Amino acid sequence: MAIVKTLSKGQIVIPAAIRKRYRIEPGTEMQVMEYGGIIYLIPPVEDPIKAACGLLPPKPSLAEKLVRERKGEFK
Repeated sequence: MAIVKTLSKGQIVIPAAIRKRYRIEPGTEMQVMEYGGIIYLIPPVEDPIKAACGLLPPKPSLAEKLVRERKGEFK
């Protein structure tokens, strides 16, 4: 974990190792989100759909649950 200080205009410096890992260069736009008292800096991704694949666990399958519920409605 790196510790950074804010500059006079509220700017922070992202450590070089993290900038290299996420290919953050001067002018790179980042998303800033706040949730539950935590500030998130989100680097851009080339393909957001591909990046999101695999984030959700495969089980339980909500689609399978819906099919089972719907079959029960028509009996």
